[in-house]
Amino acid sequence: MKNLILIIIFTIIPLNFTAQSSPKNEKEEPAMKPEKNDDGEWELTVIDTQYDYFLNAIAKPISQYSESFLKSRNTLLVTEWNSYYTSGRHRNVIESSIDYDPREKYGIKFEYKLYQVFAYVNWKYKLKMNGLSASDSFR
Repeated sequence: MKNLILIIIFTIIPLNFTAQSSPKNEKEEPAMKPEKNDDGEWELTVIDTQYDYFLNAIAKPISQYSESFLKSRNTLLVTEWNSYYTSGRHRNVIESSIDYDPREKYGIKFEYKLYQVFAYVNWKYKLKMNGLSASDSFR
């Protein structure tokens, strides 16, 4: 159940439902990779029933952040997240690494949603993320 509660998946919009043509390399590590949608915008989809509630009722609104603030925080938080993933810490929460390029211009909506993923994990699972600002930490 723990693994089912937090399934965070970056997906391509629209989703590609074609069959896999070649067998998956078992040495590949799972990674969340952002990709552009048909409109050319970066898309982030979080599959967790409480995430939308968190965004609408608990998280600070997007207007409270600048894109540069979110990008700098996300750079730190992705590094921290991937470190947890690589070390095997918090396996019940962190099931994959995040492929994030700080040089890429993802846009404020994507940066905001990604930042709120870390705030959400902190809120729901009490996982301390050092890159979160004090006002977004729920400990």
